[in-house]
Amino acid sequence: MLNQLPIKRPYLLIAASILLLIISYQFAFKKTIEAWQVHSHLKKELSQSTGLDLQPVYLNRKNHNLDLIISRYKTDTVAFRSSAISAIASIAEKENVKLSDVPTQDPSYHTGKFIVQKLSFEGDYFALAKTLDRLQSAQAIGVCRSAVFRLITKRTSTDEVKKIVLEVYLETIK
Repeated sequence: MLNQLPIKRPYLLIAASILLLIISYQFAFKKTIEAWQVHSHLKKELSQSTGLDLQPVYLNRKNHNLDLIISRYKTDTVAFRSSAISAIASIAEKENVKLSDVPTQDPSYHTGKFIVQKLSFEGDYFALAKTLDRLQSAQAIGVCRSAVFRLITKRTSTDEVKKIVLEVYLETIK
């Protein structure tokens, strides 16, 4: 079909190159040039302003976000053993998981600003995973520092009993 056209091949090559250049400009170069111009404009505005740190709206938004993050970690350390553990036990009960062990607070887990509390749960894997997800999304009980699933085998005189245990370490700010 191209052989029957009265156009010479060198002209056809030039026309195809120009068409390819126009398509390339529309798909890639145009957006890149616009982004570069926006970047230059924003960079110029930023250099003209005194900086984002001195703008009150920015500082208020930043402080609000930091307060939200800190509120996830912060608990009342005096009432942690009662209120937070009862909230954790109710979360576990909703998922049919047993809160099996709440050891006494180990002083090695305490630092100047943080308390780490170890909790153990028993149940099936899926219920334990749902409980862990709810603990991570709960407010004012601390943040899950780590979680370990363990399969514990107890041997009795007649048979073996296997159970899955979830050990969760919750960290809170004093």
